[in-house]
Amino acid sequence: MLARARAGAAPGAWQTAGMPEHNPERRRRELLAPARLYLVCGAAPDGSELPELLRGAIAGGVEIVQLREKQLADDELIAVANAARALCERLGALLIINDRPAVALEVGADGVHVGQEDMPVADVRELVGADMLIGLSTHSPEQIDAVDAELVDYIGVGPIHETPTKPGRAAVGLELVRYAAAHAPVPFFAIGGLDAGNLQETIEAGAERVCVLRAIAAAADPESAARAIRSRLDAIAAER
Repeated sequence: MLARARAGAAPGAWQTAGMPEHNPERRRRELLAPARLYLVCGAAPDGSELPELLRGAIAGGVEIVQLREKQLADDELIAVANAARALCERLGALLIINDRPAVALEVGADGVHVGQEDMPVADVRELVGADMLIGLSTHSPEQIDAVDAELVDYIGVGPIHETPTKPGRAAVGLELVRYAAAHAPVPFFAIGGLDAGNLQETIEAGAERVCVLRAIAAAADPESAARAIRSRLDAIAAER
């Protein structure tokens, strides 16, 4: 059984670039606001060591890491997530836990991400409180329109292309990116089969932020892969 969530983190936790350690909500939202590159990975992505992947990816420009792990029990995931949280905190990135708000609370993660079929967002917010970030996956205009900006901090929009990480879910294409660019009430990250080679059309459709999985996590050199994607995002941002 999960232990009761701690009321506060250890001394030094949340302290980043001059932000006060007693204000995790401010720190999290200030880091989220300019973030453009988001990595989703498992506890042991493609057999590699998670710390090595995270160091390289964050050095290459990743600002948010989501730990998505369907196979581990909560207690096992907590051990991995604690190490990932400490590393992300030290390197200045946000750590999001997929689909397990109780685990996110236990390890002091920066947020939790849920899908349309997971725990309702209102219930997640009640459980995790006001300080923690909440992300929500969306796959249609109707789901984007239904987003409550009082409860949700950001959304994922996709999958843009078909991807083996979401078998059976049809690609939504670029039209949903265009819709999100015009109507999303919170920041959105385009997701689904994105890499440096196909990123341009997604950005041209209106995405300023992207979420990447295999293009970084499965790369031989995660830092170089992340840097290539980040360079394209920064170049487009400079032109706008």
